Amino acid sequence: MTGFDLPIVGNPLKTRADVQEAVRQICAPLRPHYSPGRALVHLGDTTTNYGEHRCGMEAFARPFWGLMPLAAGGGESDVWEICRDGLRNGTNPEHPEYWGDLVDVDQLAVEMPPMALALALAPEQFWKPFSEAERTQIVSWMDQINHKKMSDNNWRAFPILVNASFKKAGMPYNAEVMEAGLQRLEDFYLGEGWYSDGTGARMDYYIPFAIHFYSLIYAKMMGDEDPKRAATFRERAAVFAKDYLHWFTADGAALPFGRSLTYRFAQGAFWGALAFADVEALPWGEVKGMYLRHLRHWFRQPIFTPDGLLSIGYDYPNLLMSEFYNGPGSPYWAMKAFLPLAVPADHPFWAAEELPFPTLGKTSVQKPAFLSFARSEAGDHVMALTSGQWCGLDFGHTAEKYSKFAYSTHFGFSVSREATGLVKGAYDSMLALSDGEDHWRVRRRCESVEITDTAIISIWKPWPDVEIETRLEHHYPWHIRTHTIKTGRPLETAEGAFAVKREDGLLPVVNASKNPAGALYGGSGILNIEGEREATIIEPMPNTNLMTPRTVIPTLTGRLEPGEHRLVCAVLGEPSGRQAERLWQSLPCENLLDEIRSL
Repeated sequence: MTGFDLPIVGNPLKTRADVQEAVRQICAPLRPHYSPGRALVHLGDTTTNYGEHRCGMEAFARPFWGLMPLAAGGGESDVWEICRDGLRNGTNPEHPEYWGDLVDVDQLAVEMPPMALALALAPEQFWKPFSEAERTQIVSWMDQINHKKMSDNNWRAFPILVNASFKKAGMPYNAEVMEAGLQRLEDFYLGEGWYSDGTGARMDYYIPFAIHFYSLIYAKMMGDEDPKRAATFRERAAVFAKDYLHWFTADGAALPFGRSLTYRFAQGAFWGALAFADVEALPWGEVKGMYLRHLRHWFRQPIFTPDGLLSIGYDYPNLLMSEFYNGPGSPYWAMKAFLPLAVPADHPFWAAEELPFPTLGKTSVQKPAFLSFARSEAGDHVMALTSGQWCGLDFGHTAEKYSKFAYSTHFGFSVSREATGLVKGAYDSMLALSDGEDHWRVRRRCESVEITDTAIISIWKPWPDVEIETRLEHHYPWHIRTHTIKTGRPLETAEGAFAVKREDGLLPVVNASKNPAGALYGGSGILNIEGEREATIIEPMPNTNLMTPRTVIPTLTGRLEPGEHRLVCAVLGEPSGRQAERLWQSLPCENLLDEIRSL
């Protein structure tokens, strides 16, 4: 059986019943992998920084993000008894499959909330069947979260959700810890609906599928007890929704950007959380459309193993792009998308007719996140320019995930195999520089950033004696990059366009050293406007790109002597290769920059 033979692929995902069935279809292949005590799930032999035992617990807990709302909304499943056995044994210190005592910054704390929520929101399946002694045991194990340090980012929400669940289940809870977490989340708020994931400059999917997601759960559960804060969370989510629309294409694809992309359709969890918290940020039919189209998009991709397990990767299985905390069960965080199953069938979200993607402007400048978006007229392609984000911790390929010049729903982005050689580096949407021995550096952190309605300007230093000011401007389907470089050392340079799928028999268009030098392959092209550079085609090593295993990167290369230089290029990103070729051929050589800016 191949991934495209799996039942989930044939699910139309049109109705609440279809989405309920999707949870069962995703969870059914897990059954052979439960341990004898059912508290651990073994899905593979790769591991994480937190070790194999916690990987097994993670694979048990994360499906609860789908099973919990399925149960809360009255849905049926044949795994309820398995889940209860796992909860019973995993929280029992005398059982060989005991999950363990928590330590500071423990992965066990990450996996606790969906199980705690199940106690409160689905009591018929996950509270009432337990004896009084078992309830005390489960709550005692979960209470450890109140006595350990959390990572100072979205993790601060985990004790909030656990304590809110205790309160709703009628058990003792720690109001002091819950309030401290809520106040710390407030410190992360940037304005205009945006948070940072911690106090750094990380504004990625952890804002919609973590901080807003958890805040909306809190608003729903604690709205009567904490109405002012619940109202604030709802209002911020409604504001954020207007920006978040621009991250999606009309057919449901979301922009690949940042870390934890292996969580895939968790990207759409925010839309479902709006329904859970009764926040009509957009007409309900539009929210429903955003939600369902996103699910349908993902289930058209080869994201499952042949036996139906979610793989690590993005558009296809790919360990290279993963972080050190991505284990075999980690992708099941995607089950967060199923939260709206907790609301009844007559909720306006489910009752509304699915509406098409709303009409949006062609651009959106989202200053708190240092992102500027442009989209095609048909809405089938979204491109973002960015400068200034930084993960704060190097989880793996941080520069590639946050610091490229451009990101695209069609082309995705690439990660390096190593920093020697352009083929291994796969430097799409980057300016790579080498001062010798074929070892390349790229933009990582920015010294300063300015974002305006028309451009993003950053200053960055790959070496102490090399300062680069980069200016990025949208002129969709083109964007223009201007680099002013002050260097105290000789440098080799290589600047890539988008990585595009390598097609057998498709020949590139390359003006190697002509004026203007340029290279086009499929829908990706780069034209030299200013500076002495030649054009070439780089064929990176396989599996470097998130969306397609074999790619080509049109690239400009050159050499700089010590001094001040200015490099300007125009980059084309067009999903249709034929349209890209027409645009390429229609540009005159004279006044090329003015011609592109007039588009």
